[in-house]
Amino acid sequence: MEKRGLSICMVLLVLLFVGLAYGQEWKPTKPIRIIVPWGAGGSTDQAVRSIVGDLEDALGQKVVVVNQPGGGGAIGTKSVLEAPCDGYTWASGAIKDLGTYIITGTLNTKVQDWHIYLNSANATLVSIHPAASVKDFGEFLDLMKKDPKKVSVAIAGVPSAGHSAIEAIKRVAGGDYKLVSYDGGAPAVIATVAGETMATTQLLSEQIEMIRGKKLRPLAALTPEDLAIEGYGTVPSATKWLAKVAADPIYFGIWIPKCAPKEVVETMNKVWREKVANSKSLQEFARLRGQIVAPYYGEEALKKAWPTIVNAAWGLYDGGKAKVKPDEVGMPRLQ
Repeated sequence: MEKRGLSICMVLLVLLFVGLAYGQEWKPTKPIRIIVPWGAGGSTDQAVRSIVGDLEDALGQKVVVVNQPGGGGAIGTKSVLEAPCDGYTWASGAIKDLGTYIITGTLNTKVQDWHIYLNSANATLVSIHPAASVKDFGEFLDLMKKDPKKVSVAIAGVPSAGHSAIEAIKRVAGGDYKLVSYDGGAPAVIATVAGETMATTQLLSEQIEMIRGKKLRPLAALTPEDLAIEGYGTVPSATKWLAKVAADPIYFGIWIPKCAPKEVVETMNKVWREKVANSKSLQEFARLRGQIVAPYYGEEALKKAWPTIVNAAWGLYDGGKAKVKPDEVGMPRLQ
C-alpha cells in the first residue's frame, strides 16, 4: 500500500508540474500596444514594424504600433511605465537611449528595469547635402575646427544615435558643430536633403533611400570596417581618419517592464527564440535597409548592447549633456 501511495503521489506531482508549465503560456485577450517614442518612418518605427506580423502570428492577437515622439524618446517610454503593468503595453527604441535616460535626467529608469528583446543592429553615417563644399570626411573634420558654425548637423534629439555619433567624432577629433534637433531620424534626414542643415549623422536605415537616390552624400560610417550599401557602393570607415572613435553598433528592439507577469515574459522569450530569430520579414528588412539581424533577448541581449550603452553614457557626460555621472549609476568607463 505504501508503494501504491507513493506512486499516486508521484503521478500527482508530475501532473501538477505539467499543469504549471502549461499555465505559463500567455494567451493575450486584447490588442497589444508597442509605443515607438519617435516619429513615423524612423529607425525604431521601421524595426518594430518589420516584426509586427510575426508577433501577431505567434500570439494570435493584434499588435498596434503607436508613435509618441518627444523628449528624446523619454515621453513615449514614460507612458509605458505609467501604463498598467499587465503585459499589454511595450516600449521600443534603441537600447542605447533606454540605457541613458537616467544619465540625461529625462527619465528615472535603467536598462536593468526592463526585459530586453533585440531584433536588429544599425550603423550611423556622416552624410552631407550633395551641394556641400567638403569633399571627404577629412575636410569635414577640418571644417569642424576652422569654422564650426558652418557645420550644421541634423539629429533626432538628445540622446539619439545621431547625437551620440557626432559627439563621439567631436570628442576624438576636436572642433565643434552647430546642433539642429528634430523629432525623429526621418525628419532630421529630410532636413539635410532639403538643405536646412549641411549634414546628418543619423542611422543608415533612415538615410539609405536618400543615399541611393543621390540626395545625400555619405562621407564616413561609424563602423569598424568600410560599409557596403546595396544599390550605392562602399562608404569608408571613420576609423581611417579617427582610429579611436567609438564605432559601436546601435541595437534596436522592444522592451517590457520587469513588473510584467511571468507568463508574459516566458511566452515572449519563446516567441523571440522560435519566431523572431527565423523571421523572413526581419531578414528582408535587414537586407533592404543595410541592417544586421540581431534576435537576442534576456541577459545575452544586455551583454551585447552594454558597450554601446556605456560609451553613449560617457559621451553624454564628456559632452556636457549629462545630469548624472555614469559611474554613479553602475556604468564605469570601459577599458
